[in-house]
Amino acid sequence: MKKWIILWTAALCCAFEMNAKVELPRMFQNGMVLQRNKPIPVWGHADAGEDITVTLNKKKVQTTAGSDGRWRVDLPQMKAGGPYELTVNDVTISNVLIGDVWLLSGQSNIDVTIERVYPWYTKDIDSYENPQIRLFRVQNQTDTHGVRNDIGATNINWKPVNKENAWFFSAAGYFLGRRMFEKSNVPQGIIVNSWGGTPIEAWISADSLSREFPMLVERTRLYQSDDYVRSQQMANMRMNNQWSMLLNEKDPGMKNTKVGGETSDVCPLFTALGYDDSQWQKVEQFSMEWAKIGGRGIVGSIWLRQHVTIDKAHAGKPARLLLGTLFDSDVTFVNGRQVGSTGYQYPPRRYDLPEGLLREGDNVITIRFINKYGIAHFIPEKPYLIAFGDDRLSINPMPADVIPLSTTWLHHAGAEMPSCPSADVSLQNLPTTLYNAVLYPLAPYALSGIVWYQGESNVGNPRPYERYLTMMINNWRALWQQPELPFVVVQLANYDGRQQTGNPSPIKPQLTPQNSNWAQLREAQRLVAKKLDNVALASAIDLGETVDIHPLRKREVAERIGLCFDRTVYHDNKVKLMPEIVSTAVEGNAIILTFDQALRPCAELYEFEVAVTSSPAFHNAQARADGNRIIITSPVEGTPSRVRHAWKDNPTRLNAYSQTGLPVGPFEITL
Repeated sequence: MKKWIILWTAALCCAFEMNAKVELPRMFQNGMVLQRNKPIPVWGHADAGEDITVTLNKKKVQTTAGSDGRWRVDLPQMKAGGPYELTVNDVTISNVLIGDVWLLSGQSNIDVTIERVYPWYTKDIDSYENPQIRLFRVQNQTDTHGVRNDIGATNINWKPVNKENAWFFSAAGYFLGRRMFEKSNVPQGIIVNSWGGTPIEAWISADSLSREFPMLVERTRLYQSDDYVRSQQMANMRMNNQWSMLLNEKDPGMKNTKVGGETSDVCPLFTALGYDDSQWQKVEQFSMEWAKIGGRGIVGSIWLRQHVTIDKAHAGKPARLLLGTLFDSDVTFVNGRQVGSTGYQYPPRRYDLPEGLLREGDNVITIRFINKYGIAHFIPEKPYLIAFGDDRLSINPMPADVIPLSTTWLHHAGAEMPSCPSADVSLQNLPTTLYNAVLYPLAPYALSGIVWYQGESNVGNPRPYERYLTMMINNWRALWQQPELPFVVVQLANYDGRQQTGNPSPIKPQLTPQNSNWAQLREAQRLVAKKLDNVALASAIDLGETVDIHPLRKREVAERIGLCFDRTVYHDNKVKLMPEIVSTAVEGNAIILTFDQALRPCAELYEFEVAVTSSPAFHNAQARADGNRIIITSPVEGTPSRVRHAWKDNPTRLNAYSQTGLPVGPFEITL
């Protein structure tokens, strides 16, 4: 018996040794892109003391796993090329390209997908595919305890660029990959690691934050009880379910009825085409009064209906219903059939109407608004229409064959509800949690450069942002052990968050000097780019939308990011970036700003303001462009002491540009 036990144990040990396998980070997968012209780190885990052999493109490097099982090698730098095989002992990764690798991080304007911006670039996206550009999306995860050794999930992989693979990928990343490939003609790897709504503090290490902001780290430690977090998340989910169930029970419009009596299908009562809505109240679309009770926003549901007459030529044709953007949640029906729903305010409502749904004559659109807070409303300056034809998916240009919707709707109350109780356990918004879970594990994957597009979630308190951003860049550079790793900071786009209160005309521009948190945060971004080496600023100040915090023109943003990398990575000094002030002078009541390049001639520039020594108040000032100078005339008596430009949330009148078409970005300087 002892002999058999010994033999059996020996066999198990042999089997274990035969099956022992090195583990690589989850980024190391078929189709990956590795960085050219730099040493290529490859790392992972194995049994302690195991010999590791790494081979790529006829280059071989060996090492031994340490006592903790960790190992790392650096392959020698290589030129662009491939596809190759990367082998690590008995693990083989195929279809590996060597080229340029870019990391894009931040919040929702990095998250915005090709699906979202597609109507702006339909034909371009439809016709493009390129196996030399590979996309990798890091899955969102958090950690309140400390850094992780690897990113989570096993269902993520590198994908070549085509419409299908890019559909739910970052539009900024997609267009940057295309732009940099066209510039360099070498393979491109785009790594996107972002999370909508997150503040910059979530992306900074605990060690860095604790030196200056120790209480931020303590705040995260309050959530280190995994049992509490799970139980609270479960409680919130159950409360939301309970709230929704009670809302549906109370809502008179949710009673089921047959669709037109013609089939056995049923739909909510208020959505049926044959429902008698003759007693419903008429309301104007852009007035919020229909969404209030006692002067406050209704929490619960509200129903709106609109009848649309479809002629014979359009009846039965497939179409697309554009309902702009709505606040907050909606479920939308056409002729009793649900055609779409959106759970929060930001996505545009683009609902496809299948062939046969629209009938000749009377048709009805029904919107069920659901709000847990705030005031239900339509966002102005957005398209509200039904589009037909092969170009119905485009908004640039708008489709040729459209039926505009009326701004008059029929209104009926739904169910008023108490607010939905919940406790905030959004771990992604806590300091350090994203650095721990999804940033730290990416290093030391070799990169060409990093894009940082974030700040909207910090505009409530912009004062510490300059310090945060400086800290974060230094933090990440130390993690990659590259003190001059190129960064491009995307300066926040113009945006006006004010909402209308009954006037259907567009929001009026801000014409007088403002105390703007958005401007203060943009200034922090500018100052960091100015003081840190190899950090460039790509301004989106003229690419935003007045009423949309997620503007669609991401290809233009990517082009400006690419220009910054042309300078910082490819060292192309012929490339002109945004105009920068190189000197200032005061001559009487005139301020002369000299820039590093020629500007577009213009006799009347807007969005310039001046303050004088005797008063802190700013005043609108006349300005003109002449060569590489802007001459500003102070409108008040006294010695000019400060000047600023585009110092508003939404400086729509900005018209100072370089001759290459880049804006003179926002700034405030002391003279």
